[in-house]
Amino acid sequence: MSRPKSKNAALDDLRVLDLAGPTGLYCTKQLADLGADVIKIEPPGGDPTREIGPFYHNETDPEKSLYWFHFNTSKKSITLDIETDEGKEIFKKLAKTADIVVETFPPGYLKKIGLGYPSLKKINPKLIMTSITPFGQTGPYKNFKASDLIGLATGGFLFICGWEDEPPSRVGGSQAYNMASIHACAATLIALYHRDITGKGQHIDVSMQQCVAHSLQWVPQMYDLQKRIMTRSGRLGVPLQECKDGWTNFIALFDWDLLVDWLKSGGGAADLDDPKYKDMDYQIRPEVRQHITEVTDAFTKSHDKRWVCEEAQKRGIIAIPCNNARDVVENPQLVLRNYFTEVAHPELNDTLKYPGAPYRFAETPWKIKRRAPLIGEHNNEIYKKELGLTSAQIASFKKRKVI
Repeated sequence: MSRPKSKNAALDDLRVLDLAGPTGLYCTKQLADLGADVIKIEPPGGDPTREIGPFYHNETDPEKSLYWFHFNTSKKSITLDIETDEGKEIFKKLAKTADIVVETFPPGYLKKIGLGYPSLKKINPKLIMTSITPFGQTGPYKNFKASDLIGLATGGFLFICGWEDEPPSRVGGSQAYNMASIHACAATLIALYHRDITGKGQHIDVSMQQCVAHSLQWVPQMYDLQKRIMTRSGRLGVPLQECKDGWTNFIALFDWDLLVDWLKSGGGAADLDDPKYKDMDYQIRPEVRQHITEVTDAFTKSHDKRWVCEEAQKRGIIAIPCNNARDVVENPQLVLRNYFTEVAHPELNDTLKYPGAPYRFAETPWKIKRRAPLIGEHNNEIYKKELGLTSAQIASFKKRKVI
C-alpha cells in the first residue's frame, strides 16, 4: 500500500479537484468531510449553485446560500475559467499532483477543451477521474440534459412514489442527485483502493439514471419474473395514523388482537374485532384499509404522536413517529450520539448546526473541518503559495477573468 497506515482522518493524504455541479456536490462533500483536501473550482464570480436557496435569514446572497453551505463543508475554493488557455494550464498544474477529479460536465466537454481524462492521464497516470452525468458517457441518451426530477422519473423511482389513486409524487430533496453522488463516492474509493494496489488511476463513468434504477430493490425482478408492474401503494404500503401534532405509523397485522384491545380500552375499536380483519388479503383491499384508517385515526387524533408510539410499544405493537425537521433535531437518540455538529461562520458572526457523521470510525474520525468556502477564498493559498504566482500575475489573471 502506498498510503500511510496512520492518519488523523481517513482521506487526509488526498487532494480532490471539484468540478461538480448539483449532481456531484454530495460526492465531494463526503470526500472533504472524510479529510480529503477538496478544492472547489468555481468560475470567476462564483459557482451557479450559490444562487440556490433557501438563504441565511432570507437574504438572497451568493455567500449566504444554505444549499451551498450544506454541500460544500470542509472544502476550499478557487476561481478559475478552465476554458481560457491560461486557465487550462493552471488546471493541468493542479491535476499533476491531484489524486481525484470529480466532474459533472456533459460527455465530451472536457475532452473538447483539452482536459479530458486521456490528456490528464498523460500528466498524472495515477489520477482518478469520476464523471457523473444524467445518463452516462455512452448510449442514445448520453447528451440529454436532466434534472433531479428527470433522474427519478427515468430511473423508475418516481412511478412507485405516492398514493395509489393519484399521479406519481416526487420525494423531498434532491434524491436522484444524492443517489448519484453516494454511488460516485463509493466508486471513487474503490478506484482509490485499486490504485493503491496497482499504481494506476482510472476513469469512472457514473450514470444518475442507473444509480436511481439500482435503488428499486425487487421492482425490476417483479416485472422480469411475473411481468407485474409495481405501482404506488400509499397507505396500502405504509399505514399512517393522524395525531394531534403530526403522524405515526404502527404495524399490527401480526399483533391484531393487541391493537384491538388497545382501541377498545379507549372506546374506539368499532368492528375491528371481527376475525376477518386478521387476513392480510382482506386488510389490503382499498375500502377495508380506508375503514381501518378511519377507526384508528379517530383514536389517535386525540393524542400526540409521542404518546401514541410509547403506548403502542408498551403493548408490543411496532410503532414509530413520522418525525419532522424539529423532531429530528431534537431527537434524544441523535442528541445523545452527538449527531449534529456546530460549525462557525465568522463572517456571519454566527454558529450553525449541521447534520453530522452518518457513520463513525474508531481510528480515522469523520469531521466537518470548516464551513463552506467564500468565493475564491483560497486563491492566494493555492495560486501564490503553492503554484508560485506573483501578486502581479494574479492581478492580471483576475483582470482578464481567468481567475
